[in-house]
This record gives sequence, C-alpha cells and structure tokens, in this order.
Amino acid sequence: MKRVSLLFLYLIFLSGNLFAQATADPDYVPMADKMREDGKIWVVVLVVALVFAGIAINMLRIDFKLRKIEKELNIK
Repeated sequence: MKRVSLLFLYLIFLSGNLFAQATADPDYVPMADKMREDGKIWVVVLVVALVFAGIAINMLRIDFKLRKIEKELNIK
C-alpha cells in the first residue's frame, strides 16, 4: 500500500510539472516550425515510416516462422 501511495504521489507531481511547461499558444512548436521551413520534416517522416515498416516486416517474419513451427508440431 505504501508503494502504491508513493507512486500515486509521484505521478501527481510529475503531471503538475508537465502542465507548468505549457506555453501561451499550444500549437506553437519552434523546433517543428524550423524543420518545416528547412524541409527537414520530411526526413523525420521518412525515418518514422521506415521504423514502422521495419517493425511490421519483423512481425510478419516472426508470424511466418511461428506458423511453420506450429505446422511441424501439428499444433492448432
């Protein structure tokens, strides 16, 4: 119970710090605006897309290998 209450208090204080960092205009993000101006935002989009594609391909490979093992062992 002591650990749960300490975790709860920690999360409350952590969320308080996050709200304290809000700016006047929540849509204004200087780093993202600068990257859009320079055209580098597309590099970020490409990298994120490649990471997701890699994860999807890896999951499909694992699924294929698992089906093969299940078929060899006659597991349904």
